[in-house]
Amino acid sequence: MKKIVVIHGPNLNLLGEREPEVYGHTTLSEINHEIETFAGKFGFTVSCHQSNSEGEIIDLLQANRTDIAGIIINAGGFSHTSVAILDALLAAEVPVVEVHLSNLSRREEFRQRSITARGAVGLISGLGWRGYLLAAQYLIDSFQD
Repeated sequence: MKKIVVIHGPNLNLLGEREPEVYGHTTLSEINHEIETFAGKFGFTVSCHQSNSEGEIIDLLQANRTDIAGIIINAGGFSHTSVAILDALLAAEVPVVEVHLSNLSRREEFRQRSITARGAVGLISGLGWRGYLLAAQYLIDSFQD
C-alpha cells in the first residue's frame, strides 16, 4: 500500500510556540502539510498522528506495522526513555525512520542517546522539519525498489 504513517510524540503539538530557538517556528500542522504535499507528488498518502501518551504511540505502531510503505516517527522525549516504544518498533514489518528536529548530539547529555533508534533503519537529526521530507523520500524510494 502506498501509504506512509507519521507519528509525532509528546509536546510536538506545541511546535512553533515551544522553544522556537531549538525546534523552529514551523507548526505541527505546517509540517504535516509539507509531508502530505511532498509524498502526494509520488502518489503516496500520508496519515499523521500526534500523541502525548506512550500507550497511544504504541497502539499506533501496532495498528500500522504491516501493509504500508513505512513509518516516520519522532517519539520526542520518549526516544530517550521508552523500551516499550522500541519493542513496538522492532515488531514493525515495514521500514521505520526516526526523525528529530534538533541535533541530538548538540543537546543535553540525556538527549544524546536514542533508545528507539535501534528500531529504525535510519535516524535523521538536526535538519528541522525538512528531516521529515528526507525520511519520506527514503520510504518512497525503498517502496519503489
